[in-house]
Amino acid sequence: MSAGRNLLLVDDDSLVLATISRGLESAGYVVRTAQSVCEANDILSAYRPDLALLDIRMGAQGGFDLARILRDKYAIPFVFLSAYDDPETVEEATELGAVGFLVKPVDIPQITPTIEAALKRGSDLARLRSTGRQLEQALDQQRGVSVAIGILMERHRWSRVEAELRLRDTARSQRRKMVDLAESIVFATDVLAASAMGVEQIGKE
Repeated sequence: MSAGRNLLLVDDDSLVLATISRGLESAGYVVRTAQSVCEANDILSAYRPDLALLDIRMGAQGGFDLARILRDKYAIPFVFLSAYDDPETVEEATELGAVGFLVKPVDIPQITPTIEAALKRGSDLARLRSTGRQLEQALDQQRGVSVAIGILMERHRWSRVEAELRLRDTARSQRRKMVDLAESIVFATDVLAASAMGVEQIGKE
């Protein structure tokens, strides 16, 4: 199940880092390690793990700082790996969007199900983000079509139904997508409006 799954393990304790990474590699994971947020950033510039396991307290910059980078810049899911499980720490981890929380010391066979669940949760979130982007793109395209229809209605005194039919028929006859034709209409209108403003400005001068 874990074959080929790439993990980033970040902990400033070299002994903990070596022990856990060896255990995870024995369990079939591909593991990259870092001992600081700075080192993890260097790794992330060329490596995209499926999941990051982060120690929380690591000096000036800790796991919470790295979690924000993973979330906001890379959209990489993360699990916290910490000796601290007080309510405040767990609450902040949850608010940051952690897909799991493991308490040290850890036993590899026992934490593997948590890692697998976190990997699945990360995949689910990635699909949701992708779906959200697709919906947003579709909404943007629909807005463009609506604007083009509005332009045709105003210019030709057509009803909305007639303007939409004319737009669709023209797109079909030109073998173009309706959204592409709508974009052309909106763009041309913007260009004409800008040109008209320029002429008006010259007239005033």
